[in-house]
Amino acid sequence: MQWKQITDLAQISEIKNNEGYSLIFKHSTRCSVSSMAKRRFELDWEAIPEATNLYFLDLVAFREISATIAETFQVHHESPQILLIKDGDCVLDASHSDISAEEVAEMINN
Repeated sequence: MQWKQITDLAQISEIKNNEGYSLIFKHSTRCSVSSMAKRRFELDWEAIPEATNLYFLDLVAFREISATIAETFQVHHESPQILLIKDGDCVLDASHSDISAEEVAEMINN
């Protein structure tokens, strides 16, 4: 699996309009906790079905996109943070040590 980088606000509309599941990982490149959460997530991400679109946002480089994500999917901004989107709605929002590829896979598979 591979991350799709979010670098443009138009991608948020794409994600909102996608059918099925998409996951957004919001990551601060300046934060060791965020780096650890990302590394832990990637170690287990083979549990996530391959049809899931995996998006990655560098919060430091694209702060305005992070604000748009929070507004679009009606979640409080945190870092690190994952959002699992199903048919345009956020069905799972987790941050810090609560970020789990296994929990994402369980949500998708049930």
